[in-house]
Amino acid sequence: MIFERFILRLLLSLSFPVSWMTADIADAAKPNIVLIMADDMGWSDLGCYGGEIETPNLDDLAENGVRFTQFYNTSRCCPTRATLLTGLYAHQAGIGHMMADRGFDAYRGDLNRRCVTIAEVLKIADYRTYMAGKWHVTKRVNPANESERSNWPLQRGFDRFYGTIHGAGSFFDPNSLVRDNTLISPYADPEYRPLEFYYTDAISDHAVRFVGDHSREHAETPFFMYVAYTAPHWPMHAKATDIARYKGRYDVGFDAVREARLERLKSLGLVDQQTELTPQQGRTWDSVTDREFELRCMEVFAAMIDTLDQGVGRIVAELKRTNQLDNTLILFLQDNGGCAEGMGRSETSIASRHRTAEPTLPALAAGYLQPNMIPEQTRDGFPVRQGYGVLPGEADTYHGYGQAWANVSNTPFREFKHWVHEGGISTPLIAHWPAGIPMGRQNALETQPAHLIDLMATCVNLAEATYPTQYNGETIQPMEGVNLVPAILGQPLNRTQPIFWEHEGNRAIRKGDWKLVSKHPGDWELYNIAVDRTEMQNLASQQPDVVTSLSAQWQAWADRVGVQSWPLPKNDHRD
Repeated sequence: MIFERFILRLLLSLSFPVSWMTADIADAAKPNIVLIMADDMGWSDLGCYGGEIETPNLDDLAENGVRFTQFYNTSRCCPTRATLLTGLYAHQAGIGHMMADRGFDAYRGDLNRRCVTIAEVLKIADYRTYMAGKWHVTKRVNPANESERSNWPLQRGFDRFYGTIHGAGSFFDPNSLVRDNTLISPYADPEYRPLEFYYTDAISDHAVRFVGDHSREHAETPFFMYVAYTAPHWPMHAKATDIARYKGRYDVGFDAVREARLERLKSLGLVDQQTELTPQQGRTWDSVTDREFELRCMEVFAAMIDTLDQGVGRIVAELKRTNQLDNTLILFLQDNGGCAEGMGRSETSIASRHRTAEPTLPALAAGYLQPNMIPEQTRDGFPVRQGYGVLPGEADTYHGYGQAWANVSNTPFREFKHWVHEGGISTPLIAHWPAGIPMGRQNALETQPAHLIDLMATCVNLAEATYPTQYNGETIQPMEGVNLVPAILGQPLNRTQPIFWEHEGNRAIRKGDWKLVSKHPGDWELYNIAVDRTEMQNLASQQPDVVTSLSAQWQAWADRVGVQSWPLPKNDHRD
């Protein structure tokens, strides 16, 4: 009956887009919505998107749901989170770059008050709202006074929150850890004291707790939950037992792993059979001298995603245990492409900080806020070590997995996090909803282009909410996206506007099959994505009229949302 009422509402919404509701179907159950996001994962890392990493729980959601093959993020942590939360382009929300105030309204580094979050809108529709994980849409991390918390989750619509305000930090001792509005320590938390603290597990445990508490305390009310994992963002930290599971898995090296992923992508139907790998970016396997270090980086990275997947399995199990799974829409995605940043990998970085027999400082029991996301020492006083020869994984190390492995994560695409070629902006999107996805649609591939801006419109539609024009005395900017429910059901989205990108001067527009893209400070490149998803055949010189038209549309959008020329002035170190 839920599905039948849902289809009726969908048909009505397609005919009468102002509202879903009529009196005779007002009793239809609104779905719960669980939005799960990974951090710095590549397009092909999951098993159901061609990867060799063991992700059985996400693979199961995909097998019984819908996988989008052309879903897009914004290519960077903060802009993606701002866009996801608000349904606006990040510039409109005040976070066109990162957490620095660059002197322009589109680049203030804080969610502005001319936008509303999904949580704020769904609360109007009587949803309970929960969040676990990474916030990273404000530079105000000082809890000393109430005004500094004005853009924390509870002040932006969430009923409960457990997670970090900063963008990154140790998985064994995360920086800026907060419960609701209170800065806490994983080692002095009266509500949560596991035998071994690991942040990915803590995020999963609190998401499970929110689901269970909701079923006991608010069973008649739908909920929205945003689970924002920091895995597998640097530093490469994982539990020893999970790392051991991937020992030897990558001994064949970068190139062979990319080739194997491409073959699986083809067999899964996620890319065309004629797709070729883009040229290897970063070093080739033959050029690697410290192979133990490189292999360990990818083994830890895989273990981090494995642990995330285990957490997703626990969330799904709790939804099932509390009889809430059938009418819960679960959406899984990632914030940007694989990260090529050379964090801690330089020969001249902190390799000299070798582990000492005794810590230099006593353990710190209370909650604390480090001045930087990269600490100089662990909480128990051991120096944090970086550089080749320091194998990543443990709490006193701090590394990224490097450009060549990021190229593997983004198979078969070009570029990485920061850039707006396909490798930087392509994300899996898995939609799982037993009561809403019709029989025969399970395990389907949805090829229509879609974007983070569409998530707000989708949530508003499903929640039968009214997106406000005014909120707390402020005029609110209209939503930019479209409702994705028709695509989930296999129907056309009827998108009327192109999709746009800008980050650090890198820019793009997608309209139909055409994509116009530029890597700053380069010229425009033009690709027909329908036949060249890997962006190998630049058609700009052959289609000058298309370039002229699309570039004019991009510029009109850039002027409308406040894009400024790059590089912008920098007057704040917190990014």
